[in-house]
Amino acid sequence: MENFNVVVLGVGSAGEWVANNVAAAGKSVAAVEERLVGGECPHLACMPSKVMLRAADVRKLIGRAHSLGAVSQAIELDDPRAGYQAAVAQRDKVTGVLDDSSHARGIEESGATLIRGRGRIAGPHRLVVNGRELGWDDLIIATGTVAALPPIEGLDGVAFWTSEEMYTATEYTESAVIIGGGPVGCEIAQILARFGSKVTLVEIASQLLPGEEPSIAEALADVLREDGVELRLGSKTTRVEASAGEVGLHLEDGSLLTGKRLVVATGKAAQLDGLGLETLGIEPGPNGFLQVDDQCQVLGQEHVWAAGDVTGIAPFTHVANYHGRIITANLLGKTVRADYRAIPRGVYTEPSVVSVGLSSEAAKAQGIDVATASMDVQETARAATSGLREGRLVLVADRARRVLVGASAVGPHAEDWIAEATLAIHAGIPVDVLSAVIHPFPTFSEIYQPPLFQLAAELGYS
Repeated sequence: MENFNVVVLGVGSAGEWVANNVAAAGKSVAAVEERLVGGECPHLACMPSKVMLRAADVRKLIGRAHSLGAVSQAIELDDPRAGYQAAVAQRDKVTGVLDDSSHARGIEESGATLIRGRGRIAGPHRLVVNGRELGWDDLIIATGTVAALPPIEGLDGVAFWTSEEMYTATEYTESAVIIGGGPVGCEIAQILARFGSKVTLVEIASQLLPGEEPSIAEALADVLREDGVELRLGSKTTRVEASAGEVGLHLEDGSLLTGKRLVVATGKAAQLDGLGLETLGIEPGPNGFLQVDDQCQVLGQEHVWAAGDVTGIAPFTHVANYHGRIITANLLGKTVRADYRAIPRGVYTEPSVVSVGLSSEAAKAQGIDVATASMDVQETARAATSGLREGRLVLVADRARRVLVGASAVGPHAEDWIAEATLAIHAGIPVDVLSAVIHPFPTFSEIYQPPLFQLAAELGYS
C-alpha cells in the first residue's frame, strides 16, 4: 500500500486548491479524479456559460446599436444558427473542449501525485483506486454534485439536457422548454432566447430565483420577458412525453407546453454513491450532503474533511476555493474557521443578479428587526449615459446592530459593485460609516448612496 499524508478524493476547484497548496508545502499528496481535473467550473459550467452569455449579450447590443448612437442605421443580424455556431466555437476555444491537461499539469508540478480513476474508501485510512491501495493520514472528500432530477412522470423516457449537455453540445435548437427558474435555468433561457430560440421557462415557485428578494426576481423576470422568454411561474410539471420530434410538458393546470429541446435545471445532489462512506460510519445529512464543522471536518471524524459543493453549504466555485483555503491552513497547522455571513451568489444574465448575506425575509425569519432601503439603477447618471433601464439595489440592515446584513442587486456589472456590500457585511461596518463613502461619478456604484442615507436616518444617525 502506498502511503500519503493527504489523499484528495475529487479534484474540482476545492480539491485542486488543497492538492496544489498542501503538496507545495512539502506534504505527500495523492489527488484522485475519475473525470475532469479542475471539475465542472472550467469545463462544464462557469467558463462555458459565461462565454455563451457574453456572446448572447453582444448579439443583443449589436441589435440595439442604432438606438445607442453607435451606428447611423439599424444593423441586420446574421442567421441565428450561424451566430450560435460562432458562440459555440468561441466557447470551445476558451474551455479547450474538455481538455484538462493544464489542470493536470498544475497538480503534478506542485509535487502531488495525480491518480485517474474512481476512488472508494475501503476503511479507516484506506482508499482503493482501480485496485491500487492508498493509505492516508487525512482524507479530503471533494466529489462535487450531479444533476438532481425531479420525480416527473415520463422524464426517464425522453431525451433532455442538463447544464452539462447545454454547455458541451454544438447544435442549435429552434425551441426549448426549461424546467427550473434558478440561476442555471435563467442563464440558459437568456442564451437561447437571444439567439432566436422560442423559450418557455417553468418554475414551480411563484417567482424566479426562489428565496431572493421578490423585487429583484421580478426585475429579472421583466428582462427575460423582454428577451422573448415565456415565463410560467407557480406552475408544476406533472408529466412529460415525446411526440413528433418534440417534447411535451403537461402542467398541473391542464396546459401543454411543447419544444424541440427539454432542459432540466432543478438543482444538484451530492455525488456520494459508491464512495464507501459507510466504512467510516459517515452518513449524509437530511439534505443528502456531507455535514461539516466550521473547519470543514466531517462531523464525527478527526481526519476526514469535505469541501465545495458536496457539503451543500453554497454551490459556488468561490466557496469551494474558500473551503480549500480553510482545509489547507488547518492541515498545515493553523486553526482557521469558516465564516459564511457574506457569501456572494450570482446569476450572470445581462443584467446580472447578485446577492450577499440575508434577504429581508430570511433576516426576519432569524428574528432580526429589519430596515430596508432601495434604489433603481435608472436613477443613476451612469444609466442615462449608457441607455440602460433595468436594475435595482435592495439593502437590508439590522436595526439593533445598525449594520448591513444583506444586499441584493440586479444591474449591469452588479457582480462587481456588490463587493462594497460584501465587505460591509463581512466586516460589520456601521451604516453611518458606509453612508460617508464617496463614490466616483458617474458610476453604477453611486446607487449605494441614497439607500445608505435613508438607512442612516432611519437607524438614528444624525
